[in-house]
Amino acid sequence: MSEHHDPTHPQRPTRPTTPDTPAPASRSAGFADEPQITLRGPAELADALPYMLGFHPTDSVVLLALHGERGRFGGRLRLGIPRSPREWAPVAEHLAECLVEGCERRGTRPDGIVVFLCQDPARGESGRHVMERLRPFAQKLRTACGALDVPVYEALCISDGKYWSYCCPDSDCCPPDGTALVPPGTSVMAAAAAYAGLHIRGSLRDMEARLRPWTSGEVAEQIRALDRASAALVPQVLDAERQQRVREETIRLARGLAERLASEAPPTDPAAADARDDRLITHDEAAAVIVGLQDRSTRDRAAEWMEGPEAHRALRLWRALARRCVGAYGEHAAAPLSLAGWVCWSTGDDPSARVALGLALEADPEYVFARLLHQACNEDLDPECLRQCLRNERAARERSATRGAGTRKRTKTGARGPRRRIRTRPTRTRATSPGAESAGGPSATTPKSARTGSRASSTKPKGNQQAARPGGSL
Repeated sequence: MSEHHDPTHPQRPTRPTTPDTPAPASRSAGFADEPQITLRGPAELADALPYMLGFHPTDSVVLLALHGERGRFGGRLRLGIPRSPREWAPVAEHLAECLVEGCERRGTRPDGIVVFLCQDPARGESGRHVMERLRPFAQKLRTACGALDVPVYEALCISDGKYWSYCCPDSDCCPPDGTALVPPGTSVMAAAAAYAGLHIRGSLRDMEARLRPWTSGEVAEQIRALDRASAALVPQVLDAERQQRVREETIRLARGLAERLASEAPPTDPAAADARDDRLITHDEAAAVIVGLQDRSTRDRAAEWMEGPEAHRALRLWRALARRCVGAYGEHAAAPLSLAGWVCWSTGDDPSARVALGLALEADPEYVFARLLHQACNEDLDPECLRQCLRNERAARERSATRGAGTRKRTKTGARGPRRRIRTRPTRTRATSPGAESAGGPSATTPKSARTGSRASSTKPKGNQQAARPGGSL
């Protein structure tokens, strides 16, 4: 029996911590107070992967760090498989460096690495063809890890319901035609996950499909609505005297849309639920909120819908708005995608949060809000600190509104006195300015950057022209 048959590194089944960047290696990945689960061989490794990530990683390369003599899983890293083989060597080196250095920053250098290459066959292709096509990439990953003095203990290709080992030469153990994956829900890992209340959210492709822009249907109508909204709202957002009114109207409309979506329970099928939500929002309503959310202050206020019933309603709205960021307005999706990621992270759904935030950075790599959230989520930080900040912001705004209402009431009450004295001392009459209410509120600032977004076509602007997004990329 070859070394390949030996028990493979005990591991506690874990709530996914970091599918995209290294997780803290010093933390034991697993359920508290639960016995360790020993994974024996490549079959159980392949079966455990979705439980460790929270989803089935389609078209992905995944690296898992191993620590100690017993092979405790630590940092993990996921990336889409590069389409061009010319990118495989530099990507392999970059991934190996990121995983090793990330673990070292957290105190423990990995003792070994497990590599997974997950990709479905293309039309006319078999799983074995996928395995052979990706073999050079697997070899480059093994070489890159070895160059850092961290050996690859196992490298698996998962495709078409089977797995292949790039490390095992024993055809009896790992036949050339592959080995079928264990049936879902029948493994020790599945039992441990079920006991802990964990569930797999489907495939990465399915999760991304709920957030990506429309590619058919009423795309042209939505683009025209976004053009109209940009032409109408961007000048107002850039005007210090009018921007507060736009902010209030955007929040009011977004709250109304969220309540509309929550008026009826959605279907259990995710695709049907998303289609229902899309039907409940008009093109102009979606466009107005999308453009309004490009303002940082408006977006930050919307981020307060992060817990309780508000969070569930808001998440459905942010998903629906992200799907409406079509054509040249693709970068506008960074705002609703970041809000979706924040809601998921705040409510404990880390895998969904990373998917949403990853797509936000795909839409706009310089969107600071998404970058900060993505880093914090990947660092496995506690979102409670940010939640408390947003709670304080909301409480301060509500106190300010209450004081403002009291001031207006006293002003109106006092105004009746001078009107009664007009007959004898008209020179002491005082009138309240229509703008006095906003003068005592927060000072209005003009966003540093904006993009003009009124266009008659869906063509991506050329040169330095970009779709309107007031407030820059924060």
